[in-house]
Amino acid sequence: METIISAVILLGVLIFVHELGHFLIAKRSGVGVEKFSLGFGPKIIGKKIGETEYLISAVPLGGYVKMVGEDPEEQVTDLEKSFTNKPVGARLAIVSAGPIFNLLFSVAILAIVFMVGIKVPSDSSAVGNVRIGHPAEVAGLKSGDTIIEIEGKSVDKWHQMAEIIHKSPNKELSFKVKRGSGETIDLKITPKAETVKDVFGKDQQVGLIGIEPSLVTERYNPIIATLKGFERTWDITYLTFWAMYKMITGDISAKNIGGPLLIFQKAGEFASEGFLPYATFAALISINLGILNLLPIPVLDGGHILFFLIEIIFRKPVSVRSREVAQQVGIFILVSLMLFAFYNDIMRFLEH
Repeated sequence: METIISAVILLGVLIFVHELGHFLIAKRSGVGVEKFSLGFGPKIIGKKIGETEYLISAVPLGGYVKMVGEDPEEQVTDLEKSFTNKPVGARLAIVSAGPIFNLLFSVAILAIVFMVGIKVPSDSSAVGNVRIGHPAEVAGLKSGDTIIEIEGKSVDKWHQMAEIIHKSPNKELSFKVKRGSGETIDLKITPKAETVKDVFGKDQQVGLIGIEPSLVTERYNPIIATLKGFERTWDITYLTFWAMYKMITGDISAKNIGGPLLIFQKAGEFASEGFLPYATFAALISINLGILNLLPIPVLDGGHILFFLIEIIFRKPVSVRSREVAQQVGIFILVSLMLFAFYNDIMRFLEH
C-alpha cells in the first residue's frame, strides 16, 4: 500500500506541474481553458471555477488541459480566447511550458535537497564500508582505515586509488594503510576480476576489492543550491539524451526502458529510505517526463512543437489532414512504446 500511495503522489504532483505549465501560459496568453484534468478517462470528482472545470479522472497515467479552440475545426464564438487564433509564438510557448515546468521543478527539488544536505561519497582515500568475504576484508582492511600508498605510489584521492585497483584484476597489489589509531601497516590485496556495467549499460571487466568510500554531508546556501540544482538537472538531461542515442545505435539494450510498474516499484523503495532519496527520485522522473514530452512524436508536446516550427519556417500551418495522419502514427508509436515498457517491467518482475 505504501508503494502505491508514494507512486500515486509522485505521479500526481509531476503531472500537475506539467499541466500547470500549459495552464498558466495559456491564461497569460489570453487563451480560454475549459478543463484542467489530472488523469484521463471518466471524471471522479470535479468543480467548475470561472470558465475552467478542474477534474480528477480515473486513469492516473497522465493529464490534460482542454483549451478553447484547440481543435482547428472547432466552432468558437470568442476568437480572442481561441488557441488556434493566437500567434504561432504564443502557441509554441503554451505547448513548450509543460516540459519546461517539469525541468524547472527538478531544479527546485534538487535545490531543496542540496540545502537540506546530501550524503555524498568522499573523494578522500578513507575507507567506509568493507564488504564481508571480499578481498579487502579477507586481507584485514577495516572501515575507518585510510589507504595512503598502492604499489609504492602515494594516493590521497578515491579516484586515484580506484583507477589503480580497476586496472589490476587478479594482480596482487601492495597497500600501505593508516589505521584510525595512527598506526601504519602493509597489506597484500588481490583485486577480484568482476564484470560490471558502465553508465551506458555496457559490460566491462574491472578489478574490485570490496570497499566503499566514506560518506560526508554537504549543505549549501539557497543560491549555491539553486545553481547546483540547475547543474544536476542539466547533467541528468544530457545523460538521458545520450543514453537514448546509445539505445538507437544498439550500444545500450532497450531492455533498460522502464514503465509505470518500474516507477511504482522504485517510488516505494525510495520513499521507504526517507525524504531525500524520494525527492531525488522525483527530480529524476520529472526530468524524464519533460524529455519524453519533448520528443517529436505527434500527440506529445514535442510533436506540436514540431508542427509550430514548420509553420514558422513555411509561414503557414500544417494542414488538418496532415496533422490527423501524423497523430495516428504518433498514437501507434506511443502505444507501442508503452506496451514495450510494460513488457520490460513484467519480465523484470518475473526474473526477480
